[in-house]
Amino acid sequence: MTPGLPDGAVVGTDPDHDCPFCPRLVAFRETWRAREPDWFNGPVPSFLPRGGAGAARLLIVGLAPGLRGANKSGRPFTGDYAGDLLYETLDAYGFSRGTFRARPDDGLELVGAAITNAVRCVPPENKPTGPEIKACRPFLVNTLGSMENLSAILALGRVAHETVLTTLDKRRAAHPFSHGGVHDLGRYTLFDSYHCSRYNTNTGRLTPEMFRDVFDKIAAHLG
Repeated sequence: MTPGLPDGAVVGTDPDHDCPFCPRLVAFRETWRAREPDWFNGPVPSFLPRGGAGAARLLIVGLAPGLRGANKSGRPFTGDYAGDLLYETLDAYGFSRGTFRARPDDGLELVGAAITNAVRCVPPENKPTGPEIKACRPFLVNTLGSMENLSAILALGRVAHETVLTTLDKRRAAHPFSHGGVHDLGRYTLFDSYHCSRYNTNTGRLTPEMFRDVFDKIAAHLG
């Protein structure tokens, strides 16, 4: 069975907790619901700022929830190593308020920024397929449509970058991914960074300084 929305399907900005559109991801979700019934184990909704979607000027797009991170906690980049650098940097640039403690009840609030993923369900080995990315794209379409004050999009990694371009009907060849890349897409400006995964930070492919360089560009853009 191929992932995809049935004809006439109506979706919002976030999938239902029992979203049925990707059979492989559904099966993986059910396996982990049986193993860890106290985990979130569902499509992870976007993390919105104070004031809701309309208050977001920056949208950060990641790849997919981590198995023991957002899939467990129910909040993007919360519960695993990838969130440490991201939330530390958001705090440094005034995009969050409170203390990040890697759990969804830590009271942390976003300010003028929102966080989502290209694929909302955790995929096996953290590798979504092309059809799964496509099936989840309508939720990103609607998320962007709900953010009337959005100006900047930060793509964490190539998959997020390409998903944003496809969502906005922009040619990939005209906007190649590169760390620190900046792309004028008309209404939005797209900024690129390597993903803040444990692998990238541990190997030095992405350093805190490199990540802050990207946020310097975003901050300058937003004024």
